[in-house]
Amino acid sequence: MPHSLWPGKPYPLGSFWDGKGTNFALFSENATQVELCLFDEKDQETRLELKEVNKFIWHGYLPDSGPGQRYGFRVHGPFAPHEGHRFNPNKLLIDPYAKALDGDVQPGEPIFGYPWNQPDDDLAFSESDSAPLVSKAVVIDHRFDWEGDELLRTPWHETVIYELHVRGFTRLHPDIPPELRGTYAGLAHPAAIAHLRSIDVTAVELMPVHHYLAHPGHLVGAGLRNYWGYDSLNFFAPYSGYSASGSHGQQVREFKEMVKALHRAGIEVILDVVYNHTGEGNQMGPTLTLRGVDNAAYYRLVEDNPRFYMDFTGCGNSLNVRHPQVLKLIMDSLRYWVLEMHVDGFRFDLASALARELYAVDRLAAFFDIIHQDPVLSDVKLIAEPWDVGEGGYHVGGFPLLWSEWNGRYRDTVRDFWRGEPSRLADFSFRFTGSSDLYQANGRNPSASINFIIAHDGFTLRDLVSYHEKRNEANGEGNRDGESHNRSWNCGAEGETDDPEILQLRLRQQRNFLATLFLSQGVPMLLAGDEMGRTQGGNNNAYCQDNEISWLNWNLPEENAALLEFVRELMAFRLDHPVLRRRKWFQGRSIHGSGANDIIWFNPDGGTMTEAQWHDGLAKVIGIFLNGEEIATPNRRGEQIIDDSFILLFNAHDETVEFTLPETLQQEQWRTVMDTAQPRFLQRGRHYDAEAPNVPVAGRALVVLQRPASITALE
Repeated sequence: MPHSLWPGKPYPLGSFWDGKGTNFALFSENATQVELCLFDEKDQETRLELKEVNKFIWHGYLPDSGPGQRYGFRVHGPFAPHEGHRFNPNKLLIDPYAKALDGDVQPGEPIFGYPWNQPDDDLAFSESDSAPLVSKAVVIDHRFDWEGDELLRTPWHETVIYELHVRGFTRLHPDIPPELRGTYAGLAHPAAIAHLRSIDVTAVELMPVHHYLAHPGHLVGAGLRNYWGYDSLNFFAPYSGYSASGSHGQQVREFKEMVKALHRAGIEVILDVVYNHTGEGNQMGPTLTLRGVDNAAYYRLVEDNPRFYMDFTGCGNSLNVRHPQVLKLIMDSLRYWVLEMHVDGFRFDLASALARELYAVDRLAAFFDIIHQDPVLSDVKLIAEPWDVGEGGYHVGGFPLLWSEWNGRYRDTVRDFWRGEPSRLADFSFRFTGSSDLYQANGRNPSASINFIIAHDGFTLRDLVSYHEKRNEANGEGNRDGESHNRSWNCGAEGETDDPEILQLRLRQQRNFLATLFLSQGVPMLLAGDEMGRTQGGNNNAYCQDNEISWLNWNLPEENAALLEFVRELMAFRLDHPVLRRRKWFQGRSIHGSGANDIIWFNPDGGTMTEAQWHDGLAKVIGIFLNGEEIATPNRRGEQIIDDSFILLFNAHDETVEFTLPETLQQEQWRTVMDTAQPRFLQRGRHYDAEAPNVPVAGRALVVLQRPASITALE
């Protein structure tokens, strides 16, 4: 192993192999000394001091060092927790810019900067060496043949998002070789891609793949692990535990191969990214990376007592986005994933925390400004989870122009509607048509609304209609964790039951939710497994369940297989009809002279909705006419888009309601194409017109009627 360093360069940060040697660079403005620690195949360590410092960047070049070299840093400086400094050279530190890590951090006292079981533990200085337990960074060969692959840039209005966990999606898939299940290669396997294509998914949103802390102390004792991955330790390295090919850099190539395979199938890759905090936790957490590199620079500390961390995330710490180098770390990470790994976009976890330059969430924050002017990042999909746990953190509808948002108000409104809770039809109408009340005023389109009923955090769809109370005992926290107010309804029995009527009602409710989601304007997001009735047994916080609770079960009973077929028909139906995925807002008028408005709302009598009916909290029925001949935006050739027209009849009451078609719509013949009281789309549905204008809609059901366009449909 070479033992001498050349001066090297301060950029790029991290490790970079140029074909002849490797440059190493680390930012720390409060360090007094930095050591580069090299590890051989026997884990023998060699320490080399980085003597060159340029604008707080410590750097050096190691000739004849290349891909596969494992390394870390030891950073010297003051250990003064009351002043915000927690330097400890006994702790091997993960390079914040590492592109690969060789495995998981292992639990144990040495990874902490203080010895356990002493008064004021975190103020004491630990002499224990953490290197045997800490992940080592790996120098990678960044070269890769993309074979002409580019970002897909699927238009927002054509996008269907499918949220999945890399491991859980294929862990039990019978058609994927066992050695590939639960890995990037497993997700790239033809069997996995075939399922995605069968339900017309255009984008997968991967739960965190940044390398994360898999074994936090509070889970180790319970025999559990961090399954979801929302505790990042690095923002560049793909998690090595999802690699089938190896962890010494092979995971980077495997991830790229996965992206290439998904792109080849027409499927975008969106990453769920966690830049609001790290897995180092609060002052009692381990010293693994940023805390030891420069705690005062990288984290938001309590101003009058910097021993402690400001926590807008509920995870113990918050990144210091006020610091330019921390912003640079985030932006460099985002650009790396786009330019080097070819991902198509990002969903930002607890995004409000990134906009807190002082204390309040500020839509003019530097974080937003930098992304807006960046030629790379401003051209990819940007999705905010528009809240955090801090005061004033809920900002649905409050993000800037380029952003789409997880629309939590859509989720809550649609859940309340179908479970029969008091709610206003006016709210339902806004959510169904893209939430113009939230997004139109600042220039955004319906695609700003990421519509979802279910996400990873909470009940699955089947559990939403099967449980009133959460069942999180398996998490080891006495069922205290997880959301208690779920807006769920168990359809008459709690949990599993063999009552056939209740089981049929649950299936109908699942179809209601799914149909509402994919008939709404905006961008639909489906949680993996909800298309085939996946259950977590009532666990609504399965973050620590790396087992059959979380993994998708591909052996489907008959009713789940029927639900999957319904979803396939529903997705194809949405894809076939541009009136269901408009690019711009409804105008409530005739745009092209068809003689009818682009959208009409009516009550069961066929009359116009009154103001009282819009705001009656107990009203649970409404009819909607979508005019396929009044789509405002042209196609890519500048021609008017012509589509079939549809009537949607919603009935969230228990009993059958008979709708009368509005007189202006009785002049054409309508055919029933979907009735959620039935398990599948209807091939020969009943016809309605002026001679038969009354349409019965069963209790808790949605009926869709179709009228062919008067001229040939165009898109």
